[in-house]
Amino acid sequence: GRVFAWRHRVTRGDLERASDPAARSLVVGVTGASGFLGRAVCTALATRGHLAVRFVRAPAVAGAGEIAWDPARGVLDHGQLAGLDAVIHLAGASLAGGRWTAERKRELIESRVLSTATLARALSALCTSSSAVAAGHALRRPRVLVSTSAVGWYGDHGQETVDESSAPGEGFLAELTRQWEAATEPARAAGLRVVHPRIGIVLWPGEGALAKLAAPFFFGAGGSLGNGRAWWSWITLHDLLDALLFAVERDSLTGIFNAVAPQPVRQRDLARALGHALARPALLPTPAFALRALLGREQADELLLTSQRVEPVRLAEAGFVFRDPELVPALERLFGVPRLDPAH
Repeated sequence: GRVFAWRHRVTRGDLERASDPAARSLVVGVTGASGFLGRAVCTALATRGHLAVRFVRAPAVAGAGEIAWDPARGVLDHGQLAGLDAVIHLAGASLAGGRWTAERKRELIESRVLSTATLARALSALCTSSSAVAAGHALRRPRVLVSTSAVGWYGDHGQETVDESSAPGEGFLAELTRQWEAATEPARAAGLRVVHPRIGIVLWPGEGALAKLAAPFFFGAGGSLGNGRAWWSWITLHDLLDALLFAVERDSLTGIFNAVAPQPVRQRDLARALGHALARPALLPTPAFALRALLGREQADELLLTSQRVEPVRLAEAGFVFRDPELVPALERLFGVPRLDPAH
C-alpha cells in the first residue's frame, strides 16, 4: 500500500509539471547520460514529452538519438548540435569515486573543465556559423546550456547562511567549480542563455551519497559524521530533476542558482532522520580523525565535514515549487515509511 501511494504521489507530481498542453516538445542533448543523474534526466525529459539525445564518448559509434564526442581531446562536431533546443551538461568524474591523489584530482578537473570547454566551443561555433542555416536548422538550434555545478563553490562557511550572492570559498572544490563554470564562457559570449545549477547532496535510495550514508545503518552502526554540527544542503532527486527542467523551460532564468532544498540541516539531524526512516539507531558517530585517516584530510574535510548552509534564493524568486522542502518527510517518502495518503 505504501509503495502504490508513493508511486501515485510521484506520478501525479510528474503529470502536474507536464500538464501544459501548449508547451512545445523540446529536443534536449544530455551529456553524462549513462550516469545515475543522466539516466534520471533522460527519463524525466520523456515524461514531460521531450526527446533526449544522448552524448556518447568516441570511439563509440553514435546511433539514432545519440551524438558522438571526445571531450578529453576536445573533439565535437558542432554540426551535430543543430536540431537541439537545449543541452543539459552533466558529464564529470565522481567526486567520491576514489581517494584524492594528485592524479585523481587532475582527472576530476579535466573531466569537468575539458568537457565543458569542448561543449561550449562547439555551441559557439554553431551559433556563429552559416552551416546550420544551410542545413535547414536556422530555427532549431540550442537556446540554452544548463551546465551543472556544485555548492562546493562556497567552501566552508560554518554557521553562516549563503546564497547566490555570496563570495566564493577556498579549497579544491571551490577552485574546481570556479574553473568548471568559467569554461562555459564561449557559449555565453555567443549569445546562448547559460544556467549553472549549483547542486547540493542528492538524496535517492540506493544511489549516490544516500546509499553510502545508509549502508552503516543497516548494520546498526549509523550515526553522525564528525561532531555533527556541520550544515548539509540537500535536495531529493525529483526536486533536482524538476529544477533542471525548470532551467531549460524558463527563459528568464540565467546564470547561477542553488539547486538545494529550502531547509538545510545539520549533519547530526540528517543522521537521526535517516535512522528514523530506516528504523535503525543513529548512535555511533564517526569521528573526524577516522574519516581523515580513511580519505585523507583534504577529501574528508571538503566532502564530509565542510559546513554549507545554502539557500535557494533564485529558485524561490523564479517561482519554483519544491516537492520535498523538509528532510524528515522526504526521507520517509523515499524509504516508504509512512502510510501515505495518495491525495498529498
